[in-house]
Amino acid sequence: MTKKLKKRIRRVGTGAACYLGAVLLDKLILAYAPGIPLPTVFILTFLGNVFSDLNGLIRFAAFLTAYIIIGGDVVKNAVKNIGQGQVFDENFLMMIATVGAFFVGDYPEAVAVMLFYQVGECFQSYAVNKSRKSIAALMDIRPDYANVLRDGEEKEVDPEEVAVGETIVIKPGERIPLDGTVLTGNSALDTMALTGESLPKDVAPEDEVISGCINLSGVLEVKVSKEFGRSTVAKILDLVENASSKKAESENFITKFAKYYTPVVVFSALALAVIPPMVLGGDWGSWIYRALTFLVISCPCALVISIPLSFFGGLGGSSKAGILIKGSNYLEALADAEIVVMDKTGTLTKGNFAVAKLLPGEGVSDGELLETAAYAESYSTHPISLSLVKAYTDAGNAVSKERLDKVEEMAGHGVKAVLDGILVLAGNEKLMAKEKISIGSGGNGEDGAVGTLVHVAKGGNYLGAVVIADEIKQDAENAVTGMKEMGVRQVVMLTGDRKEVADHVAKKLGITQVYAELLPGDKVDRVEELYRTKSEKGKLVFVGDGINDAPVLARADIGIAMGGLGSDAAIEAADVVIMTDEPSKIAKAMEISRKTLRIVKENIVFAIGVKVLVLVLAALGMANMWAAVFADVGVAVIAILNAMRALQTDK
Repeated sequence: MTKKLKKRIRRVGTGAACYLGAVLLDKLILAYAPGIPLPTVFILTFLGNVFSDLNGLIRFAAFLTAYIIIGGDVVKNAVKNIGQGQVFDENFLMMIATVGAFFVGDYPEAVAVMLFYQVGECFQSYAVNKSRKSIAALMDIRPDYANVLRDGEEKEVDPEEVAVGETIVIKPGERIPLDGTVLTGNSALDTMALTGESLPKDVAPEDEVISGCINLSGVLEVKVSKEFGRSTVAKILDLVENASSKKAESENFITKFAKYYTPVVVFSALALAVIPPMVLGGDWGSWIYRALTFLVISCPCALVISIPLSFFGGLGGSSKAGILIKGSNYLEALADAEIVVMDKTGTLTKGNFAVAKLLPGEGVSDGELLETAAYAESYSTHPISLSLVKAYTDAGNAVSKERLDKVEEMAGHGVKAVLDGILVLAGNEKLMAKEKISIGSGGNGEDGAVGTLVHVAKGGNYLGAVVIADEIKQDAENAVTGMKEMGVRQVVMLTGDRKEVADHVAKKLGITQVYAELLPGDKVDRVEELYRTKSEKGKLVFVGDGINDAPVLARADIGIAMGGLGSDAAIEAADVVIMTDEPSKIAKAMEISRKTLRIVKENIVFAIGVKVLVLVLAALGMANMWAAVFADVGVAVIAILNAMRALQTDK
């Protein structure tokens, strides 16, 4: 709880006590006067006027004290704003209504209106603080120091003073201050503040680590790869700090609405106080009371407070789920997503190669085929070669390079080597043709395997082929299904990959519209074509890895970057950043957006509906100050509590 909120609560509590004391004092004087003994009655009769005046003074002083304690800051702010030319705000409305009530002698109601207004302000402060905490937790990722190794000694310095290439030490319980590569040590990292994931991430030497994570177990030595200003944590902090500056259309509408609405109701109240008694005759006091009631009801704080708070809660809730949205405008736009265009590699697939299938020739076992291919490729650093070795070692085997001799990597063809004294080949069809090895009908991928074929031969005999493919992400299918359930009319996949590979992935995921073998410029053209097919209100969303897709991200209504961890381009180019590698969170972002907008609409309809009803009743003299208090403070509190639901992102 902030100091400001504590101070407000103390003031309200003290003011409430003074108000109750003033009411009790007033009631005691009036209630017990008739029971005073007869001698006292004669004295009171003799001093009647004096006691009458004194009773009025006590009553006025008691309620004035309560009013100053409760609403002194409101009056002060109103006067201050008037001096700065900001006349028509909620402070001005409260001051005019309550001071007017004092002038017509309604002391308890004047103090009560101010008391309940301050209670509403307390609710507002509490709600805003709770919303801020969700984002403040993310802001805590900023490291305070870095332990850097210099001249063999460990020194504690500011992260901004560490240069690229230096080695830093991260002990258990410390936050990683800078992005880098693990040199020594094994540990588990808490990435929850960045990704929303509760499961720790294991790291070992040569693994990339990013700033903002917490080291949970072992001591790590990390070689710094980025200066602090370009680190992941710095970019995320900048994104979060600027998110509130980009307002949604609903917020801008409410701001403009309040700007014109408040002067209109003030002059309407003035007309209500003056015109009827002048034209129709009657009691000026009753019409002034109606006008004051009208002013209290008309205060637009329920809308002005709850609408931005709803969006703030939505932004905070999404950040807890590992989804960073750069502003309320993008959060609002996600609710109207009609067409979602997705890049394949790195978005729907993992972006790394793995053995998808073994296609051994006649009389050749899977083990012999994989072993030969892995040994032949073991000296190469090509991604395809690494995937073959990994598949072999994952099966519980080890590569003994002493068995190899005369390894020759042939660019554009493959690898030639001698294994146990026998010539082995691993590569494409060009290599087999060059070495006069007939592949026949084996390993042609016609049995459903789609991907890159690595043909393998040993001693002049064809052994078969290994299918290398980019793995589809585990929740990619759920992502497509989830978006369709959220009302997305069209899910489209764009890729520079071969058509047969693209069609294979799309079929598995349930995507019917696919564009393959595209250059970056072709992707922009396809997005332009799709853009013209959407409805006027609908939005086109592009989802990519944020590195090679910057032109398309910029062209779409909303650009979403996958896997923001460690990706500079992702954080800079996109409007929404999914901090994990889970495409299913795209549908989650849409769900949060629609829930937030639903809450906004509920608050608008509820606040305006109640206010219009009670305003009409007040103008007709059928609503008093207590009804006005509910129409203002009561509605504001209910709207604020409703807005806080936006923080809850679970279904």
